[in-house]
Amino acid sequence: MPDIAKLQIGDNSYEFPLVKGSENEVAIDIKTLRGATNGVITIDPGYKNSGSCKSAITFLDGEKGILRYRGYAIEDLAEKADFLEVAYALIFGDLPTKEQLEKFHADIKSKSIVDEDVKKIMDAFPRNAHPMGVLSSLTSALVAFNPSSVNVDSEEEMYNAIVKIMGKFPVLVAWAMRKKQGLPLNYGSKSLGYVENIMKMMFEQPNEEYVANPLIKDALDKLLILHADHEQNCSTSTVRIVGSSHAGLFASLSAGISALWGPLHGGANQAVLEMLEAIKEDGGDTKKYMAKAKDKNDPFRLMGFGHRVYKNFDPRATIIKVAADEVLKDLGIEDPILDIARGLEQEALNDPYFVDRKLYPNVDFYSGIIYRAMGIPVEMFTVMFALGRLPGWIAQWKEMRENKEPIGRPRQIYTGENLRDFVTAENR
Repeated sequence: MPDIAKLQIGDNSYEFPLVKGSENEVAIDIKTLRGATNGVITIDPGYKNSGSCKSAITFLDGEKGILRYRGYAIEDLAEKADFLEVAYALIFGDLPTKEQLEKFHADIKSKSIVDEDVKKIMDAFPRNAHPMGVLSSLTSALVAFNPSSVNVDSEEEMYNAIVKIMGKFPVLVAWAMRKKQGLPLNYGSKSLGYVENIMKMMFEQPNEEYVANPLIKDALDKLLILHADHEQNCSTSTVRIVGSSHAGLFASLSAGISALWGPLHGGANQAVLEMLEAIKEDGGDTKKYMAKAKDKNDPFRLMGFGHRVYKNFDPRATIIKVAADEVLKDLGIEDPILDIARGLEQEALNDPYFVDRKLYPNVDFYSGIIYRAMGIPVEMFTVMFALGRLPGWIAQWKEMRENKEPIGRPRQIYTGENLRDFVTAENR
């Protein structure tokens, strides 16, 4: 392959260098395009063909169903690592030694206390406030209680900011859920592992001791790992572009949470359960709804099947399907919603229409099933996604600042009115 790309515009020809990644991905470097061509730009709605950065964090090949964090296969990480190990690898580049992991966890625990005044902000939210709105607001509010800006050239300051948000964020997640349920806000225990402590903070009742189910803990660990990063998606790109203005880590994360909230992104797992509820209310006939999904003239949309990036299968769904089956079997839950979910799953995996179009159950489908089985309210599903995505957002923000990337400033093609005369109000 040549190392340049040629662009012909009218009688003029221009050359631009090709950039190759470590997995042989190829991009045309067009940063000189506008200057060289006297104002010509590219237009790419949704940025489906535009690379916004060079990144060493996550590799994704949608055609082959490959997902790797820092070069580690997602299958190996989900099977052999815990969430905190994966978080460390994403943020710092390599899996930690035993000593590094112990220090990381100890430092996180030491920074996990949230200023009591944050509870006053929490009290101001109505009980019916959506937990994602609460989480975004509280994450942004942390800036007020940690006002000093982070010197990105200081390894110590960066590390302190990272362990601080890794410690406080799960507290905010648990509080958002407990606020919704009218339960007292708590802090868990320093004696527990990272994920086990999250479960204690979320589920512990005030009148009984909480003991985590190891199978549920393992499933949650896997879910958080599978959601930890996913290349330059909507929320990650938001974190990077907000951070490119030199906004701080907490403010950039708050923006990412808001981006994740949408039903086309992190809200997809909530949309799955809402779809299942609607099918249940209509009698629970899965065959009827699979037929509706195949009817091009029917507005019904099957949520949780297929993926915009993965064209053959979602490697995360392959992993979490096993965990979903184990959780449902262990808990022995009788739930018509979960029965409908399993019915849709079997229909999609065996119907040639869905098989031929690669409309397989994706990670959102299975994560929604597991969260429901765990007893997590549907409004909290996207919050759990944010909890898993936290280390990926941190890693992306850190990389962007350390690489001294320029402020994000997309161009546009103007399609509005040409110059018009101003007419005073009485003459309009």
